[in-house]
Amino acid sequence: MTVNVTNTVGANNTIVLDGSSKIPAIDGSQVTALSATAFTTGTLAIARINVGTTAGKILQLDGNAKIPAISGANLTNAPGPTISASDPTVSTNPTLGAKWVNKTSGEVYICTDATAGANIWTNVGAGTGDVKLRFAGESFGYDMGGRTPSMSDVIQKYSFSSDGNSTDVANLSQARDFAAGTQSKTYGYVSAGWNPTGHLMIDKHQFATTNDSTSVGNLINKGNAGGGVSGNDDYGYHVMGDDPVDNVIQRFSFTSDGDAADVGNMSRSTNSHSCSTDWSAQYGYAAGGVAGSSEDVIDRFAFGSSSSGADVGDMAVDLDAASGSSSETHGYIAGGYLSGVKNTIQKYAFASSGNSTDIADLSQARYGVSGTTSTTHGYASAGNYSTGTSYTDTIDKYSHSSDANATDVGNVLAVHTYAAGTHY
Repeated sequence: MTVNVTNTVGANNTIVLDGSSKIPAIDGSQVTALSATAFTTGTLAIARINVGTTAGKILQLDGNAKIPAISGANLTNAPGPTISASDPTVSTNPTLGAKWVNKTSGEVYICTDATAGANIWTNVGAGTGDVKLRFAGESFGYDMGGRTPSMSDVIQKYSFSSDGNSTDVANLSQARDFAAGTQSKTYGYVSAGWNPTGHLMIDKHQFATTNDSTSVGNLINKGNAGGGVSGNDDYGYHVMGDDPVDNVIQRFSFTSDGDAADVGNMSRSTNSHSCSTDWSAQYGYAAGGVAGSSEDVIDRFAFGSSSSGADVGDMAVDLDAASGSSSETHGYIAGGYLSGVKNTIQKYAFASSGNSTDIADLSQARYGVSGTTSTTHGYASAGNYSTGTSYTDTIDKYSHSSDANATDVGNVLAVHTYAAGTHY
């Protein structure tokens, strides 16, 4: 073989370094055993890179600068919705704007309020029903004031998560009985009630603290033995009452302290009735009561600045001084009085106007009962088990998912009657 000594790159020619002491441009495809660490700068031709979407390949963006179709099964910490077989709850506690997909029902929710323990999940899917702090409490029921037989200012609470006795957590601004209870996300409210110095006061106390309540406003009339309905996150309602007996619907703000306003009238005038709340349809209910004699009317009113009550059904047992609770679908009436003390638990449907049915019994017949609502049960505390000063300290709970008798799960601090109830 003839070797040509020349500075021209070609077959059988010697390689001559150029003027910069570098190898001239030349094909190096047959060079072997090169150290990769020796190449610290420069670029490689795309044709030389082993790209693709299969094992061992280097991923290359497509012509639109996007990742081509590829499995992401092993990706971690990637942003995306929570996918679950159930709905979120008000205590899921995500970040604002989090997305939740119920893969069983197909419902899709966005967290529009991330307040701890009081989330609001707005349903943006094809179905209905937002998840929010609605009619129910998740942590505690509160029993406030009452008659022992003297009037009480005690605020006590009992747990929804475990059965047991109540504990003393605070005091009302003024001792009273026959008051009504409502609740916002963070505060419990007690409106009116009987006290020798006045019946108009609206108190509020902060949940999750031992702070005493403060007086934040007044009703427009006395409202003694009226009912309380938590209309939504913004307003509480005091419905009807005595002294004298009336049919007025009063509304007061949860977002700013102040007096109540007259927003309408129920279809009748009464007191000592039980109340329930249908938040999904934005209605409050008042069942039974007394205005000269016990009544069997179930009245309903729409939330808002202008409300009118309508008679939508009758009670299976007409009575007064019962307690109320609410599930997502039904209102409940527990205990009461009608020519004697009653132990009945009645329920009526929110979805259609109609009568209540007698479904179960309390563990003890009584009236003047304080009612609260958890996410799964109704609670009835204290009350009179006979006429006069025959007071009880029993805390009963009954299921909202099955029509079964109530069970005695604890005791309030002292026997009493006609206390107000709220929940958190």
